[in-house]
Amino acid sequence: MRKQTVSLLAILLAASGFFFSCGNTANKNTGALEFDSLQVNETVHLFGDTAKPACNLIVNFTYATGSTDPKLKDSLNTYFMAATLGDSYQLQNPKEGIRHYTEKYISDYRKDLEPMLLKDEEEQDEEASIESWYSYYRNVESRVQFYQKDLLVYRVNYEEYTGGAHGIYMTSYLNMNLRLLRPLHLEDLFVNEYEEALTDLLWNQLMAENRVSSRQELEDMGYASCGDLTPTENFYLSPAGITFYYNVYDIAPYAMGPTEISLPWEMVHYLLSDDTNIMPSVE
Repeated sequence: MRKQTVSLLAILLAASGFFFSCGNTANKNTGALEFDSLQVNETVHLFGDTAKPACNLIVNFTYATGSTDPKLKDSLNTYFMAATLGDSYQLQNPKEGIRHYTEKYISDYRKDLEPMLLKDEEEQDEEASIESWYSYYRNVESRVQFYQKDLLVYRVNYEEYTGGAHGIYMTSYLNMNLRLLRPLHLEDLFVNEYEEALTDLLWNQLMAENRVSSRQELEDMGYASCGDLTPTENFYLSPAGITFYYNVYDIAPYAMGPTEISLPWEMVHYLLSDDTNIMPSVE
C-alpha cells in the first residue's frame, strides 16, 4: 500500500508539468484528443414583439473533434453532451444536439410564458412591474479543465434566471478515465468504508481554511445548514490533489456562495485504494 501510494504521488507530481509544457506531452495523452467549441447566443421576445420581455440563451459547448481513436472521441462526446445539456441529448451529435437544445429552450419559454403574460397584462396596469419576471436567461459553458495521460477533467458551468429574487448557478465536474472510458467515482479511488475518515478530513480542512477550531464554529458561520458536509461525487482531480465542490445550497446558504475544499494527495494517501491508478507511468 505504501509503495503504491508513493508511486501515485510521484506520478501526479510529474504530471504537473502539463501546465508548463504541452509540446512533447500532447502526443502522449491517451487518444491525442483535439477539441473545439460550439457557441449559441440567442435572444427571443415573447410574441415576437421587441417591446415584450425576452429570453436569452448562451451556450459555449466544448467537444472532441479529433483523436487517434474515433471510438474514444465519439464516446467522450456522448458523456460531454449528457453532462452539459442533459441525458436526452447524449446520443445526438454535438451540432444537432445544440440546435435541438436551443429550439426546445425557446419553445418552452414561449409556450409557458406567453399565456401568463397575456393574463398579467390584462390584470395589471403597470407593465414595468411584471417585465422583470418574464425576462429569462440561461448560460451554459463547458470546457476541458485538465487533460493528461489517462485522465480528463471536464467542467460545466450553469447559470439560469427564471424570475424571482435571484437566479441560480452551479458547477459540475466529470472525471474521465480514458483508458477504461468511464467516469471516475469516489469508490474507484478510495478503500472500502472511506466515508467517515474522508468526512473528518473535509471538516478539518474547512476549519483550517476558516481559521476556526471546531465544527460548531463552522456551523455558526452557516456551513452544514443546508445539508451535511460529506464527500460529494462532484469533485475534480489534479496533480495537487482532489477538490470537492459544493454548489450553493448543498451545504451553505446562497449568500455564502459555493464551497471548494481541496485535499492534497499526501493528506489522503492512507485512504487511497491499492487499485487506484489515476494516471499511467511517466516515462
